Formats: sequence, C-alpha cells, structure tokens
Amino acid sequence: MRRLCHRAGTADGRDLAPDRRHPVTDRLAGLFFLLLATGYVWLSAGYTAGFGDPLGPAIFPRVIGIPAILLGLSLMIWPQHSADWAGSAGLIRQGTAIALLLGYALLLEPLGFVPTSFAAILGLGLLMGAPPVGGFLTAALAAPGLYILFDRLMGLPLPLLGTWFG
Repeated sequence: MRRLCHRAGTADGRDLAPDRRHPVTDRLAGLFFLLLATGYVWLSAGYTAGFGDPLGPAIFPRVIGIPAILLGLSLMIWPQHSADWAGSAGLIRQGTAIALLLGYALLLEPLGFVPTSFAAILGLGLLMGAPPVGGFLTAALAAPGLYILFDRLMGLPLPLLGTWFG
C-alpha cells in the first residue's frame, strides 16, 4: 500500500483515478440515480385510483423512473470523465442548498406558499451569487406570481398563508 501511495504522489490516492481512467464521479452518480429511480418505480407500484384515469396514478412515476434507471445504468457502464470534486466551500454551498430545500418542504404548510417560496427563492439566489437587491426583487415577484399561476390559473390548491398565520 505504501508503494502504491508513493507512486500516486498523495497519501489519499486521489490522483489514481485520472491515471487509471476510472471515472468514479459518473459511476457514483449512476449508482445514485439507479437506486433512487428503482425505489421511485417500486413505491409507485402500490398507487391505486378509485375512478377516473384509466392508466392509474402509477404511470407518471414510471414515465420518470424508467428512463432514470436507464440513465443510471448508462452512467455506470459507460462513464465519460472523472470530474473534480468540490472543495470544502463548494460542499458547504451544496449542503446549504439542500438545507434550504428541506426547510422549504417542511415549512410550506405552516408558513404558506408565498412566504416559504419567497425565502427559498431569495436564499437560493443569494447562494448562487445574486446581488441582494436583485435576489429580493426576484423573490418578491416570483413567489406571488407562482402562487397565481399554480393556485388560480391551474387550480392546484396551495395555502397562501399557512397555519402559523391563522
């Protein structure tokens, strides 16, 4: 092992992947997509509809899941390149984005669609480097605009203000 690490030049062996042409990033992404899509399709098998749609509610997850399974398999079998992994700053930004999206999902009902969407759009915009005023204006226009689009025009019932506001 010591000889292998000495030849690699680093103790952790990070530079072995490009030398041996092992595109680990594509294969890990492929495995992630494969597992996620397989679970998605498997869970959709139990969906039933009492009436209405002759195809049933399971068709949409399958239309999304089956191509995602094929994508995952193709990334695992025929990887294209080995990407550079994000440094600590990039990982912190990715973790913050995931936390914002999880917070959005958890706070949508208690806060309502417009305040939660405003906070998520503003937070993600700032995280991606938007100027504060531009991010604020974008969130201030997009949150109520999306509410009008989904709730009023498309008929999807969304809470304008959540349970915390009465």
